[in-house]
Amino acid sequence: MPDGGHHFPALVLNADFRPLSYFPLSVWSWQDAVKAVFLDRVSVLSEYDREVHSPSLTIRLPSVIALKDYIATSRRPAFTRFNVFLRDAFACQYCRARAPAPDLTFDHVIPRSRGGRTTWENVVTACGACNLRKGSRLPKECRMFPLSTPCQPTTWALQENGRAFPPNYLHQSWRDYLYWDSELES
Repeated sequence: MPDGGHHFPALVLNADFRPLSYFPLSVWSWQDAVKAVFLDRVSVLSEYDREVHSPSLTIRLPSVIALKDYIATSRRPAFTRFNVFLRDAFACQYCRARAPAPDLTFDHVIPRSRGGRTTWENVVTACGACNLRKGSRLPKECRMFPLSTPCQPTTWALQENGRAFPPNYLHQSWRDYLYWDSELES
């Protein structure tokens, strides 16, 4: 992590001390975190060794903050391309190949040309090769069936899936507040 004074993100926890989001991980810039501290909207749970100064005040940069007011999460996540990929764990539902989001597409199980709709229940993650191979055919016509039946996930289920993809940077002070499926690296 660069030591330039502006690369000290704060992990943001809800009032129940759980991250607002695991994927993407809920972090704020140090400037937003300091502002929230001064507005008394958050509690500081951990700090960096780094300080910032104003003419009349010195403050250590927060590394973990918790909101004072609980923010309820929506039970129904938005239908977005990224959320479909997250539901399907960034894996093609036909060949199981995993890929980063820019390398994935989504496939209509029942093609739109056959009356299929763009819904949670009819869209799955696909790699480009499988999507091209399936084309506008029904699964039984090409013998390509999704590995799992597509359905609308809960926000909780998406967050659980997101825990399988820890970000590249995790500060030591965040470890007590994050629960990853894999062991954290230094």
